[in-house]
Amino acid sequence: MGRGGTRPYQPWLRVNSANTTMPRQADGEKHSRPPLERMLRIHQAIQSGAWPNASQLAFELEVSSKSIHRDLDFMRDRLQLPLQYDPRRSGYYYTEEVHAFPTVQITEGELFALVVAERALQQYRGTSFEKPLLSAIKKMQQSLPNTISLDLADIERTISFRTRAEPVLDLPIFETLAKATTARQQLELSYRKAGHQQTEQRLVDPYHLANINGEWFLFAYDHLRKDIRTFVPARIKSIKRTGKTFVRTQKFSLDQRLRDSFGVQSGQGKFHVIIRFNEQVAD
Repeated sequence: MGRGGTRPYQPWLRVNSANTTMPRQADGEKHSRPPLERMLRIHQAIQSGAWPNASQLAFELEVSSKSIHRDLDFMRDRLQLPLQYDPRRSGYYYTEEVHAFPTVQITEGELFALVVAERALQQYRGTSFEKPLLSAIKKMQQSLPNTISLDLADIERTISFRTRAEPVLDLPIFETLAKATTARQQLELSYRKAGHQQTEQRLVDPYHLANINGEWFLFAYDHLRKDIRTFVPARIKSIKRTGKTFVRTQKFSLDQRLRDSFGVQSGQGKFHVIIRFNEQVAD
């Protein structure tokens, strides 16, 4: 505090971009910044040599002093920053030189693997999966240090992925399927069978969702057929929960079901199959 209660200007907590300034609400309620953003700002304040204390930081960052103390404890105990409080200066400082704020450490091999994974995900471009997948990759990208570089053009020229499947899924329907399968919630489907134009209502207990050769399949107990059947999520036109739950039978095993299958197609009994190749491709 300055004389007469006037607060000194703190340049290390001011930002020029209007997009990053957190406005105060009229009723005095404080907006909460993401913890990582707060800790980065605290780090910048300490690095500037301004000896900030929790009260100053709480005022400038518009959070409670308790939140600041939690951030400081995390920085000292979990991030291993040499953080100390000086009672004579009433502020925090680093006992050793800190060159950069700790971030996710990643090796060149791990970064390469991440880029390859991103290339593999390109098969979902233009589908309902594109937005959430890119959002996840962006979050990982933002957590990486900015000292690693990689020639992405070389990756694009040398690595690509192609699948025969072209997944066209309704994301809300797929999310409902995934959540219901996990929570063991019974579902009513409006489903179109292959080769049919009309849909039919199916009451199912969803057992398992599987991606096989780039295409999604739902394995569920069909109450109409009194058996476990395979459904293609892309053919589900509408879906709703019945409000009932079910107990998944212990006898169900996806590995067992697909052990003798051709893709997801299976049947009873064994069959003798002859495959002929001409001399051009027999090798």
